[in-house]
Amino acid sequence: MEIINRRQRMSSVTRKLRREQDKTIGLVPTMGALHEGHLSLVREARRMCDVVVVSVFVNPAQFGPGEDFARYPRDLTSDTTKLSDYNVEYIFAPSLEEIYPKAFSTYVTVEGLSDQLEGAVRPGHFRGVATVLTVLFNTVRPDFAFFGQKDAQQTLIVKRLVRDLAFDTEIVVLPTVREDSGLALSSRNSYLDGRERVAAAVLYRALLHAKEAYASGEHSARRLAEAVRAQIEIEPRAQLEYVSVADAETMEKLDKLSDDRPTLIAIAARIGGTRLIDNIVLQPARQKMRTPVEA
Repeated sequence: MEIINRRQRMSSVTRKLRREQDKTIGLVPTMGALHEGHLSLVREARRMCDVVVVSVFVNPAQFGPGEDFARYPRDLTSDTTKLSDYNVEYIFAPSLEEIYPKAFSTYVTVEGLSDQLEGAVRPGHFRGVATVLTVLFNTVRPDFAFFGQKDAQQTLIVKRLVRDLAFDTEIVVLPTVREDSGLALSSRNSYLDGRERVAAAVLYRALLHAKEAYASGEHSARRLAEAVRAQIEIEPRAQLEYVSVADAETMEKLDKLSDDRPTLIAIAARIGGTRLIDNIVLQPARQKMRTPVEA
């Protein structure tokens, strides 16, 4: 395993892998503080690709004023140890100046999708995400890039970014990895104390409650959102910021769930002083096979 800090070196290495060795390259972009959710992406990258690159960069451009950039967990030594178990060839761990050199002034915005939910609550967040991913994609030129479903809105934005800017990269989205309680794994879970971690499990319980209501025939987006809200309000340590019921592929807000398109229920809440997000995708029941009309 090689740890690379400079963009020029990273570009040179992957260029040689592609052109001279015809290797497929997988990129797992992270901000470090790796957990089992990240490692599930690494495992899939290892399975699909000849060479795996894991980027570790805490991106200041996606943090807003008053957010946790300064205290976001950083431990490259621990991350390196975890990745050594998966035969990762390269860790790309650039400095701030490597990604945003002096006088940097070009940013990428994916309009529309970036203005909702997390984008509305955290203005500029997705501009920062899209910009750093553009730099990473241009540097590594991966054949595949791996993301988790927990950040559902981000995955849609990344797919649109890749399509619109014609990156030759396929985006692979893998299921959310959860603790036994159902709490979605996140680096920010480290902020939770014991009682808060127990309380945070209410987020997934609320989503499952909506899923059960949907399976029982509830198709009203408003009533499903109310079901989620009611469950979270039971937990005194939880403060719900939003619950959204939208088309899972376009994020268009829904009044009534479609019979032929998946629906995304996304939530954000604070557990004590920690802000967490989660989501679930409701898949429509399979359409009954139509009986051919006889001539």
